[in-house]
Amino acid sequence: MTSILTNNAAMAALQTLRSLNSNMEETQARVSSGLRVQVAADNAAYWSIATTMRSDNMAISAVKDAIGLGAAKVDTAYAAMESAIEVVKEIKKKVVAATEQGVDRAKIQEEIKQLQEQLVSIAESASFSGQNWVAGGDDTATTPLTATVVSGFVRDSNGNVTVKTTDYTLDATNVGSMTMLFGGQAGTGALDLATGILGTDVDTYGLDLDGDGTDGDTAAEIGGMSISTLDVNAAFTDVGVGMAEALALVEAGLQAMTSAAAALGSISMRIDLQEDFVSKLSDSIDSGIGRLVDADMNEESTRLKALQTQQQLGIQSLSIANTNSENILQLFRQ
Repeated sequence: MTSILTNNAAMAALQTLRSLNSNMEETQARVSSGLRVQVAADNAAYWSIATTMRSDNMAISAVKDAIGLGAAKVDTAYAAMESAIEVVKEIKKKVVAATEQGVDRAKIQEEIKQLQEQLVSIAESASFSGQNWVAGGDDTATTPLTATVVSGFVRDSNGNVTVKTTDYTLDATNVGSMTMLFGGQAGTGALDLATGILGTDVDTYGLDLDGDGTDGDTAAEIGGMSISTLDVNAAFTDVGVGMAEALALVEAGLQAMTSAAAALGSISMRIDLQEDFVSKLSDSIDSGIGRLVDADMNEESTRLKALQTQQQLGIQSLSIANTNSENILQLFRQ
Protein backbone atom coordinates (compact mmCIF):
# COMPACT_ATOMS: atom_id res chain seq x y z
CA MET A 1 0.00 0.00 0.00
CA THR A 2 1.19 3.47 -0.89
CA SER A 3 0.25 6.33 1.46
CA ILE A 4 0.94 10.04 1.29
CA LEU A 5 0.52 10.31 5.09
CA THR A 6 2.83 7.53 6.22
CA ASN A 7 5.96 6.77 4.21
CA ASN A 8 7.25 3.60 5.84
CA ALA A 9 10.12 3.23 3.39
CA ALA A 10 11.35 6.77 4.11
CA MET A 11 11.12 6.20 7.87
CA ALA A 12 13.11 2.97 7.62
CA ALA A 13 15.73 4.64 5.45
CA LEU A 14 15.91 7.60 7.86
CA GLN A 15 16.29 5.31 10.86
CA THR A 16 19.11 3.46 9.14
CA LEU A 17 20.77 6.76 8.23
CA ARG A 18 20.55 7.97 11.82
CA SER A 19 22.22 4.76 13.03
CA LEU A 20 24.93 5.12 10.42
CA ASN A 21 25.58 8.75 11.38
CA SER A 22 25.84 7.76 15.05
CA ASN A 23 28.31 5.00 14.27
CA MET A 24 30.27 7.35 12.03
CA GLU A 25 30.53 9.99 14.78
CA GLU A 26 31.80 7.34 17.18
CA THR A 27 34.35 6.05 14.68
CA GLN A 28 35.50 9.56 13.74
CA ALA A 29 36.02 10.33 17.44
CA ARG A 30 38.18 7.20 17.79
CA VAL A 31 40.19 8.06 14.70
CA SER A 32 40.76 11.67 15.75
CA SER A 33 41.65 10.88 19.39
CA GLY A 34 43.30 7.49 18.88
CA LEU A 35 41.24 6.13 21.78
CA ARG A 36 38.44 3.62 21.79
CA VAL A 37 37.76 4.31 25.49
CA GLN A 38 37.84 8.09 25.81
CA VAL A 39 35.25 8.68 28.53
CA ALA A 40 33.71 6.52 31.24
CA ALA A 41 30.59 5.96 29.12
CA ASP A 42 32.66 4.09 26.54
CA ASN A 43 33.73 1.40 29.03
CA ALA A 44 33.55 2.28 32.72
CA ALA A 45 35.83 -0.52 33.93
CA TYR A 46 38.62 0.10 31.42
CA TRP A 47 38.34 3.88 31.81
CA SER A 48 38.68 3.56 35.61
CA ILE A 49 41.72 1.29 35.38
CA ALA A 50 43.39 3.50 32.77
CA THR A 51 42.78 6.67 34.80
CA THR A 52 44.29 5.12 37.92
CA MET A 53 47.30 3.78 36.06
CA ARG A 54 47.90 7.14 34.36
CA SER A 55 47.92 8.73 37.81
CA ASP A 56 50.43 6.13 39.04
CA ASN A 57 52.58 6.69 35.98
CA MET A 58 52.73 10.41 36.74
CA ALA A 59 53.87 9.54 40.26
CA ILE A 60 56.48 7.15 38.83
CA SER A 61 57.70 9.94 36.59
CA ALA A 62 58.16 12.13 39.67
CA VAL A 63 59.97 9.25 41.39
CA LYS A 64 62.29 9.00 38.38
CA ASP A 65 63.14 12.68 38.77
CA ALA A 66 63.72 12.20 42.50
CA ILE A 67 65.96 9.19 41.81
CA GLY A 68 67.98 11.36 39.44
CA LEU A 69 68.36 13.99 42.17
CA GLY A 70 69.43 11.33 44.67
CA ALA A 71 71.91 9.91 42.17
CA ALA A 72 73.46 13.35 41.79
CA LYS A 73 73.87 13.66 45.57
CA VAL A 74 75.48 10.24 45.84
CA ASP A 75 77.74 10.84 42.85
CA THR A 76 78.88 14.16 44.31
CA ALA A 77 79.67 12.54 47.66
CA TYR A 78 81.48 9.65 45.97
CA ALA A 79 83.56 11.99 43.82
CA ALA A 80 84.57 13.97 46.93
CA MET A 81 85.44 10.81 48.87
CA GLU A 82 87.46 9.46 45.96
CA SER A 83 89.37 12.73 45.63
CA ALA A 84 90.00 12.82 49.38
CA ILE A 85 91.36 9.27 49.25
CA GLU A 86 93.88 10.31 46.60
CA VAL A 87 94.99 13.28 48.73
CA VAL A 88 95.39 11.09 51.84
CA LYS A 89 97.43 8.65 49.76
CA GLU A 90 99.77 11.56 49.02
CA ILE A 91 99.95 12.36 52.74
CA LYS A 92 100.79 8.72 53.39
CA LYS A 93 103.60 8.95 50.86
CA LYS A 94 104.95 12.08 52.54
CA VAL A 95 104.86 10.39 55.96
CA VAL A 96 106.86 7.48 54.59
CA ALA A 97 109.35 9.95 53.11
CA ALA A 98 109.63 11.75 56.47
CA THR A 99 110.63 8.46 58.09
CA GLU A 100 113.97 8.54 56.27
CA GLN A 101 116.80 9.92 58.38
CA GLY A 102 118.37 13.16 57.26
CA VAL A 103 115.37 14.42 55.24
CA ASP A 104 114.07 17.95 55.72
CA ARG A 105 110.84 17.18 57.56
CA ALA A 106 109.98 20.90 57.63
CA LYS A 107 109.74 20.93 53.84
CA ILE A 108 107.72 17.73 53.86
CA GLN A 109 105.38 19.26 56.44
CA GLU A 110 104.82 22.25 54.13
CA GLU A 111 103.63 19.85 51.46
CA ILE A 112 101.46 17.96 53.94
CA LYS A 113 99.92 21.25 55.11
CA GLN A 114 98.87 22.07 51.55
CA LEU A 115 97.35 18.62 51.21
CA GLN A 116 95.48 19.07 54.50
CA GLU A 117 94.04 22.35 53.27
CA GLN A 118 93.00 20.62 50.07
CA LEU A 119 91.09 18.03 52.12
CA VAL A 120 89.13 20.80 53.83
CA SER A 121 88.43 22.39 50.45
CA ILE A 122 87.14 19.09 49.05
CA ALA A 123 84.91 18.56 52.08
CA GLU A 124 83.43 22.06 51.88
CA SER A 125 82.81 21.85 48.12
CA ALA A 126 81.07 18.46 48.03
CA SER A 127 77.57 19.93 48.15
CA PHE A 128 74.69 19.31 45.75
CA SER A 129 71.38 21.13 46.06
CA GLY A 130 72.42 22.34 49.52
CA GLN A 131 73.22 18.87 50.85
CA ASN A 132 76.70 17.62 51.71
CA TRP A 133 77.05 13.93 52.52
CA VAL A 134 80.75 13.98 53.36
CA ALA A 135 81.07 17.01 55.63
CA GLY A 136 79.08 19.51 57.69
CA GLY A 137 75.42 19.17 58.55
CA ASP A 138 73.58 20.25 61.67
CA ASP A 139 75.25 18.64 64.68
CA THR A 140 76.66 15.64 62.81
CA ALA A 141 79.77 16.24 64.92
CA THR A 142 77.98 14.62 67.87
CA THR A 143 74.99 12.73 66.43
CA PRO A 144 74.80 10.61 63.26
CA LEU A 145 72.05 11.57 60.84
CA THR A 146 70.19 9.49 58.27
CA ALA A 147 70.08 10.77 54.71
CA THR A 148 67.58 9.26 52.27
CA VAL A 149 67.11 9.05 48.53
CA VAL A 150 63.85 8.08 46.82
CA SER A 151 64.10 4.65 45.25
CA GLY A 152 60.58 3.59 44.27
CA PHE A 153 56.79 4.02 44.19
CA VAL A 154 54.57 1.08 45.17
CA ARG A 155 50.81 0.43 45.02
CA ASP A 156 49.86 -2.68 46.98
CA SER A 157 46.95 -5.04 46.42
CA ASN A 158 44.74 -2.93 48.71
CA GLY A 159 45.31 0.21 46.69
CA ASN A 160 47.61 1.83 49.25
CA VAL A 161 50.50 3.82 47.77
CA THR A 162 53.93 4.37 49.34
CA VAL A 163 57.22 5.95 48.32
CA LYS A 164 60.26 3.78 49.06
CA THR A 165 63.60 5.28 50.11
CA THR A 166 67.19 4.11 50.56
CA ASP A 167 69.00 5.25 53.70
CA TYR A 168 72.61 6.34 54.15
CA THR A 169 74.03 7.18 57.58
CA LEU A 170 76.04 10.38 57.94
CA ASP A 171 78.35 9.42 60.80
CA ALA A 172 81.26 11.57 61.96
CA THR A 173 81.55 10.23 65.53
CA ASN A 174 81.60 6.44 65.75
CA VAL A 175 85.01 4.98 65.02
CA GLY A 176 84.67 1.95 62.80
CA SER A 177 81.54 3.20 61.05
CA MET A 178 82.37 6.82 60.19
CA THR A 179 81.28 7.92 56.72
CA MET A 180 82.04 11.67 56.83
CA LEU A 181 85.33 13.49 56.35
CA PHE A 182 84.33 16.13 58.92
CA GLY A 183 81.28 16.54 61.12
CA GLY A 184 79.11 19.66 61.31
CA GLN A 185 78.52 22.03 64.20
CA ALA A 186 75.13 22.36 65.87
CA GLY A 187 73.04 25.29 64.67
CA THR A 188 75.32 26.41 61.84
CA GLY A 189 76.31 23.18 60.10
CA ALA A 190 79.84 24.59 59.68
CA LEU A 191 82.68 22.07 59.50
CA ASP A 192 83.94 20.78 62.84
CA LEU A 193 87.55 19.96 62.00
CA ALA A 194 87.95 17.88 65.15
CA THR A 195 85.48 15.19 64.07
CA GLY A 196 84.99 12.82 61.18
CA ILE A 197 87.48 10.52 59.50
CA LEU A 198 89.99 13.30 58.95
CA GLY A 199 89.38 15.19 62.19
CA THR A 200 89.31 12.35 64.73
CA ASP A 201 92.56 12.21 66.70
CA VAL A 202 94.82 9.19 66.83
CA ASP A 203 93.97 8.29 70.42
CA THR A 204 90.22 8.21 69.66
CA TYR A 205 90.88 5.86 66.77
CA GLY A 206 92.15 3.36 69.38
CA LEU A 207 94.83 1.79 67.17
CA ASP A 208 97.33 -0.91 67.97
CA LEU A 209 100.36 1.37 67.81
CA ASP A 210 102.92 -0.81 69.58
CA GLY A 211 102.16 -3.94 67.59
CA ASP A 212 101.20 -6.05 70.60
CA GLY A 213 97.84 -7.02 69.09
CA THR A 214 95.88 -4.81 71.51
CA ASP A 215 93.94 -1.82 70.22
CA GLY A 216 93.55 1.37 72.19
CA ASP A 217 97.22 2.27 72.67
CA THR A 218 97.91 5.91 73.51
CA ALA A 219 100.07 7.69 70.92
CA ALA A 220 103.25 8.83 72.64
CA GLU A 221 104.55 11.09 69.87
CA ILE A 222 101.53 12.32 67.86
CA GLY A 223 98.95 12.21 70.66
CA GLY A 224 95.98 14.49 69.94
CA MET A 225 96.83 14.79 66.24
CA SER A 226 94.45 13.85 63.42
CA ILE A 227 95.04 13.47 59.72
CA SER A 228 94.00 17.10 59.24
CA THR A 229 96.40 18.33 61.96
CA LEU A 230 99.27 15.89 61.53
CA ASP A 231 102.70 17.52 61.87
CA VAL A 232 105.69 15.40 60.87
CA ASN A 233 108.01 18.23 61.94
CA ALA A 234 106.93 18.18 65.57
CA ALA A 235 109.50 17.85 68.34
CA PHE A 236 109.47 14.07 68.58
CA THR A 237 111.30 12.24 71.34
CA ASP A 238 111.62 9.31 68.97
CA VAL A 239 111.15 10.18 65.30
CA GLY A 240 110.82 6.54 64.30
CA VAL A 241 107.97 5.99 66.77
CA GLY A 242 106.31 9.23 65.73
CA MET A 243 106.38 8.33 62.05
CA ALA A 244 105.09 4.81 62.79
CA GLU A 245 102.17 6.31 64.71
CA ALA A 246 101.52 8.81 61.91
CA LEU A 247 101.54 6.04 59.33
CA ALA A 248 99.10 3.97 61.41
CA LEU A 249 96.78 6.99 61.73
CA VAL A 250 96.81 7.73 58.01
CA GLU A 251 96.26 4.06 57.18
CA ALA A 252 93.27 3.91 59.54
CA GLY A 253 91.82 6.99 57.85
CA LEU A 254 92.32 5.46 54.43
CA GLN A 255 90.54 2.29 55.48
CA ALA A 256 87.58 4.30 56.84
CA MET A 257 87.38 6.41 53.68
CA THR A 258 87.59 3.33 51.46
CA SER A 259 84.73 1.75 53.39
CA ALA A 260 82.63 4.92 53.07
CA ALA A 261 83.38 5.15 49.33
CA ALA A 262 82.37 1.50 48.90
CA ALA A 263 79.04 2.19 50.63
CA LEU A 264 78.41 5.18 48.36
CA GLY A 265 79.38 3.12 45.33
CA SER A 266 76.89 0.36 46.21
CA ILE A 267 74.12 2.92 46.69
CA SER A 268 75.02 4.49 43.33
CA MET A 269 74.81 1.06 41.69
CA ARG A 270 71.42 0.42 43.30
CA ILE A 271 70.15 3.82 42.14
CA ASP A 272 71.31 3.17 38.57
CA LEU A 273 69.51 -0.18 38.55
CA GLN A 274 66.37 1.35 40.05
CA GLU A 275 66.44 4.23 37.57
CA ASP A 276 66.61 1.77 34.69
CA PHE A 277 63.81 -0.32 36.20
CA VAL A 278 61.55 2.71 36.78
CA SER A 279 62.04 3.76 33.16
CA LYS A 280 61.06 0.28 31.93
CA LEU A 281 58.15 0.14 34.40
CA SER A 282 56.79 3.44 33.10
CA ASP A 283 56.98 2.16 29.53
CA SER A 284 55.22 -1.08 30.52
CA ILE A 285 52.39 0.81 32.21
CA ASP A 286 51.97 3.02 29.14
CA SER A 287 51.82 -0.10 27.00
CA GLY A 288 49.28 -1.72 29.32
CA ILE A 289 47.05 1.35 29.29
CA GLY A 290 47.27 1.38 25.50
CA ARG A 291 46.03 -2.19 25.29
CA LEU A 292 42.95 -1.20 27.29
CA VAL A 293 41.93 2.08 25.71
CA ASP A 294 43.79 2.66 22.44
CA ALA A 295 41.92 2.32 19.18
CA ASP A 296 43.10 -0.06 16.46
CA MET A 297 43.65 2.55 13.74
CA ASN A 298 43.67 -0.04 10.93
CA GLU A 299 40.32 -1.35 12.06
CA GLU A 300 38.79 2.06 12.71
CA SER A 301 39.93 3.55 9.40
CA THR A 302 38.51 0.57 7.52
CA ARG A 303 35.27 0.85 9.46
CA LEU A 304 35.08 4.58 8.74
CA LYS A 305 35.42 3.95 5.03
CA ALA A 306 32.67 1.31 5.16
CA LEU A 307 30.37 3.63 7.09
CA GLN A 308 30.94 6.41 4.56
CA THR A 309 29.86 4.04 1.81
CA GLN A 310 26.81 2.90 3.80
CA GLN A 311 25.95 6.55 4.51
CA GLN A 312 25.93 7.33 0.81
CA LEU A 313 23.71 4.31 0.17
CA GLY A 314 21.40 5.36 3.02
CA ILE A 315 21.03 8.86 1.58
CA GLN A 316 20.26 7.34 -1.80
CA SER A 317 17.69 4.95 -0.25
CA LEU A 318 15.99 7.85 1.52
CA SER A 319 15.87 9.76 -1.72
CA ILE A 320 14.28 6.79 -3.51
CA ALA A 321 11.71 6.35 -0.72
CA ASN A 322 10.70 10.01 -1.01
CA THR A 323 10.16 9.71 -4.76
CA ASN A 324 7.14 7.42 -4.21
CA SER A 325 5.00 10.38 -3.18
CA GLU A 326 6.17 12.30 -6.24
CA ASN A 327 5.05 9.39 -8.42
CA ILE A 328 1.53 9.66 -6.96
CA LEU A 329 1.46 13.34 -7.94
CA GLN A 330 2.19 12.29 -11.49
CA LEU A 331 -1.11 10.31 -11.49
CA PHE A 332 -3.08 13.44 -10.59
CA ARG A 333 -1.35 15.44 -13.30
CA GLN A 334 -2.57 12.95 -15.88
